[in-house]
Amino acid sequence: MSGVVESRVSSGERQRETRRVTLVGALVNLVLAVAKILFGWITHSEALVADGVHSLSDLLSDGLVWFASSQAAQGPDLEHPYGHGRFETLATLGLGVLLILVGLGIGWDAVSRLFTPEDLMVPAALALVIALISILAKEWLYHYTLRVANRIKSEMVRANAWHHRSDAVSSIVVLVGVGGTIAGLPYLDALAAAVVALMIAHVGWEIGWPAVQELADSGLEEARLEQIRQAILSVSGVNAIHMLRTRKMGGRASVDVHVLVDPRLSVSEGHIISQTVMDHLQEQVEEVDDVTVHIDPEDDEVVPPTSGLPLRGEAERLLDECWHGLEGVEQRQRLMLHYLDGRVDVDVYFPLSLCSGSAGATALTRSLQQRIEHRPEFGKVRTYFG
Repeated sequence: MSGVVESRVSSGERQRETRRVTLVGALVNLVLAVAKILFGWITHSEALVADGVHSLSDLLSDGLVWFASSQAAQGPDLEHPYGHGRFETLATLGLGVLLILVGLGIGWDAVSRLFTPEDLMVPAALALVIALISILAKEWLYHYTLRVANRIKSEMVRANAWHHRSDAVSSIVVLVGVGGTIAGLPYLDALAAAVVALMIAHVGWEIGWPAVQELADSGLEEARLEQIRQAILSVSGVNAIHMLRTRKMGGRASVDVHVLVDPRLSVSEGHIISQTVMDHLQEQVEEVDDVTVHIDPEDDEVVPPTSGLPLRGEAERLLDECWHGLEGVEQRQRLMLHYLDGRVDVDVYFPLSLCSGSAGATALTRSLQQRIEHRPEFGKVRTYFG
């Protein structure tokens, strides 16, 4: 993994950029839609009118993007504890569905005209000029919108860029259809409208299906997962990772991961390791803005999860019962409990004054161990003097 860290775009800047590019697109789409529908009607070009309807759908999608960007920029609240990023996903899905519906409608009308030759008309040459202007305008709008989408990492804006591209390509088909019809092929204009319809529907599917997957909590692609793994494993104290899960939310991503550490670390050391993992991921992986780290003392994919064992209060009561009457046990200063391999290992801390040489320490440890042998909940006893 390279050491290059991509710059992170703030939510405020993201919203401003989205609104700016959407406003530019809306103005261009409004002019093109009016021009294509008006001149399509004047020049008798069904394909140009269909292309104008496509531009109207672009205008509607711009409004949808504007609304969704305003919602997605809001922070978490009580009803949306993970933020409002899914509004972008819903808007992207809406764009896809809108394109499919527009394509089906245009296609139905075009095919109907193909089966009624008396309805076919020959467009005027002016339709060619309008189609050419549309191609140039929409291709510029596509590149401009895509640059912004890549900079702010927004799938919704990227979907809108492809919506512009689909309009540019459809205008090329219109150009061919109108030109062919003027040249003496009367079916070509209606056929071009049908082809445009198929292209619009296809782009709608390409845009909408990933949004459906995201709403179904699809994860990041494998390249990003590998980057996440390497970022986590680079943290000192992380021995291994497992159960790495991600989900996308409107151009951002959440990460859940189990991190394996030394089983006898202190709680505070385990916490600082998890915090460092969170910081590394948010700094090194552009999409990631929410991380949940589960610290594991043992690999629960290999070892069954330790459960059903007594917690501290009950464990201390059981130990007191087992060790009752044992000389010196009342002087213990502290107990540390380690829940490992289905049992509770016990570290017992005594004052140094209780230790009467290594033989005495060994004898006390042996006695403590023997007293709990009949309790299956407990494992090994260790003693410390100091």
